[in-house]
Amino acid sequence: MPRDRNGEFKQQTVAPYKRSNDTLESFVIHLFQKGVTITEIADLIEKMYGHHYTPQTVSNMTKVMTQHVDAFMKRPLEKHYVCVYIDATYIPVKRETVAKEAVYIAVGIREDGSKEVLTYAIAPTESAYIWKELLQEIKQRGTEQILLFISDGLTGIVNAIQEVYPQAKYQTCCVHLSRNIAHKVRVTDRAEICEDFKSVYRAEDEKAGRTALTTFCDKWKTSYPKVVQSLKENPYIFTFYSFPKSVWRSLYSTNLIESFNKQIKKYTNRKEQFPHEEALEKFLVSQFESYNQRFATRCHNGFDQARAELLAMFTTKE
Repeated sequence: MPRDRNGEFKQQTVAPYKRSNDTLESFVIHLFQKGVTITEIADLIEKMYGHHYTPQTVSNMTKVMTQHVDAFMKRPLEKHYVCVYIDATYIPVKRETVAKEAVYIAVGIREDGSKEVLTYAIAPTESAYIWKELLQEIKQRGTEQILLFISDGLTGIVNAIQEVYPQAKYQTCCVHLSRNIAHKVRVTDRAEICEDFKSVYRAEDEKAGRTALTTFCDKWKTSYPKVVQSLKENPYIFTFYSFPKSVWRSLYSTNLIESFNKQIKKYTNRKEQFPHEEALEKFLVSQFESYNQRFATRCHNGFDQARAELLAMFTTKE
């Protein structure tokens, strides 16, 4: 073992009286954000630096994220959002036992076309009641107006939205509708019926879309009367047509938030479970902050061309 007879050696990895350095902590947090488990991080550090860190020590390094969670949930939000996408994804977390719980996520697009995660909530299941609480929190943090909400059509969600933002419009996800149709018809009819329904939400304008729906219903009413009836009774298929054409493709589905949820699940799938809710929150907020930084100055597709029209829509509502 090397010896320092004069007591002059000073190791460069960690400063005196500290158990870790800022670079190491940043490295740990980066791995944590990528879904690497605490035990795996500890093993990796030992292989890289030749020094053993217990999983608890590594976990302590991520505690700085607790402050991030608090700051994230208390930061003020924009006064206006063109639209807000709401969706829930399920992630396993341990309380007394392990179970998948609903993570509610709201992503908004600002007036300038940039997007951000507004807030989140964790609950055992998805319900309109929790969504209402989450929307009330958004309002309390400064958001006065939201032109449009887009979701997958959870029962009771429209009433929850209207109680908090009575002037907001609502769009049900047409891609979800198409998936639901596919599940209710024969396999041999799926491709054809889904292609026919696509003409409803990819029409030249709302009038053409309604004509396409009438044609769809006439064609399939005998074979699938319940599918046809459910579409006739849905008043939220055509809402997006009242917005500028350049943003239609962004508004008729929840693809924007679903792709983000898939990214989160890609990282959480590396973990069997989160040991407690605090660990899940730290991980989620690290993902949300990264997302918000990445898209803070990027204008979402079509929103730059529609900016003047969208601003006018806010003006007419005030």
